[in-house]
Amino acid sequence: MRKYIIFRADWREEEGAENRLLAHTGAVTDILAEHFDSSEQPIPQPGYRLREYHRVEPFASKQFQNASTHSRVGDWEVVRVEEYSTNSANAEFGAIIVCYCRYSPVSTPLEPLPQIQSTQQLQETH
Repeated sequence: MRKYIIFRADWREEEGAENRLLAHTGAVTDILAEHFDSSEQPIPQPGYRLREYHRVEPFASKQFQNASTHSRVGDWEVVRVEEYSTNSANAEFGAIIVCYCRYSPVSTPLEPLPQIQSTQQLQETH
């Protein structure tokens, strides 16, 4: 089942408002992230934390200039989840999941991401 998962700041949450940047645009918003999920993984539950992605210049690739190099467990924690089933044969998604989050800062280490490979690099290794 395809799921559309929206992570948003709980409307009651004012702390951390300056950190509500939409991942792909950097715009300030209540929507923290959106995921399109076709896996069989369970939906996020209270306590789940979004990951943050960072670019650490000494590890950056010249070929992929805007790519993240590291990630960490982030400061936004899911506090409640609402699931809406579409119940329609023509629906693009079987369910829409809204994860309400609170800003709850944690100190977690940056972890390196796997190195990005181009299609050409992948073909050369196989």
